[in-house]
Amino acid sequence: MKKFKVGYTTGVYDLFHIGHLRCFIDAKELCEKLIVGVSTDELVLDYKHRLPVIPFEERFEIIKSIKYVDEVVPQTTRNKIEAHKILGFDMMYVESTFRYDDIFVKAEEYLKQQGASVIYFERKTAESKSTSVLKEILLKLPNE
Repeated sequence: MKKFKVGYTTGVYDLFHIGHLRCFIDAKELCEKLIVGVSTDELVLDYKHRLPVIPFEERFEIIKSIKYVDEVVPQTTRNKIEAHKILGFDMMYVESTFRYDDIFVKAEEYLKQQGASVIYFERKTAESKSTSVLKEILLKLPNE
């Protein structure tokens, strides 16, 4: 039996790679239902000050097709407390690099009060390249 009923994780998922897939596999091992929030283009532009390479609709469709993902929702805000109020998850799966970001500190405090957990995972950079690294590599390739 899985430890959690409903898990939640979010991301941009631009230039989808094996690290993204492994995140879903690992999160799904912990919960019966995995909900994935895919950041909208507008949200990414707002906090990263650039648009993703792959448009939202395509990123959404890619994530929706993955067998480890049970439900996909648009992420229009980074507010995890609001997401919890809407989705009712009992576990949020977050990359450890965000552990001390104000958004996640506040969310973790709130979620604990609600009986929910935050599970931080380490990015496995040895086995895959991040989206940022992939973009750097692509920028260096000659145009065909």
